[in-house]
Amino acid sequence: MTVIDRDSGVSVWRQIEQTLSEEIRAGQWGEGSRLPTEGELSERFRVNRHTVRRAVGGLADRGLVRVEQGRGIFVRENVLEYLIGRRTRFTENVKRVNRSPGGHAISLSRQRVDREIAGVLGIRAGAQVVHLETVGEVDGRPVSYGSHWFAAKLFPRFEETYRATGSGSITQVMEEHGFGDYERAVTKVTARMPDAAEADLLKQPRTRPILYVESLNVTVDGQPVQASHVRYAADRFQMVFETRSVTGAAFEEEH
Repeated sequence: MTVIDRDSGVSVWRQIEQTLSEEIRAGQWGEGSRLPTEGELSERFRVNRHTVRRAVGGLADRGLVRVEQGRGIFVRENVLEYLIGRRTRFTENVKRVNRSPGGHAISLSRQRVDREIAGVLGIRAGAQVVHLETVGEVDGRPVSYGSHWFAAKLFPRFEETYRATGSGSITQVMEEHGFGDYERAVTKVTARMPDAAEADLLKQPRTRPILYVESLNVTVDGQPVQASHVRYAADRFQMVFETRSVTGAAFEEEH
């Protein structure tokens, strides 16, 4: 039980909000972890659920927690500012903000490409492609689930090179095949709800949206080398489209 000072002049719900916010900032509950239920908090502070609900609402307004109907109260994750520009690299984006990138392959195979992806890669329908499915992680938590296609004729050693990297680095595979300076040519972003498989891989409920990103990477002379469809956990990403370099902080307030 946590004692509330009812003679302090500060409302009870506000004291509960402050106590919980201090515990969150102190790391008592990590990012994405679930807080005690309303019932448990009511018992801890010896107040009714309405008071607890108001305190939780205050935490939500401050961006410290999110409330998911039927699932509970969760500590919000730090949002990753993800730069989309001519040179877009997952590992670089994550390390840039002092967080730890990771991930793994779900599948890696050669297959015949359908008409849609063939058109994007500039090859004939039915041609052979390398198809790679991956889960990307930040600080050990899944944040993206991607499907990637590469024209097989351009990547004869894709599988052995990819596995040899240890970290599963697409960039290293590109460099090994002479495409180290590849650039982002197209990025198309759509917000939608995930299907069951996507939600499971991202470890999120189906009621929370994802960002569905279709992209194309090309060589410096414009030859398509990689088509990707990636699902990002929308509440963990802020996509920043960088069209040209700027001096200083572009979004700082003027004083």
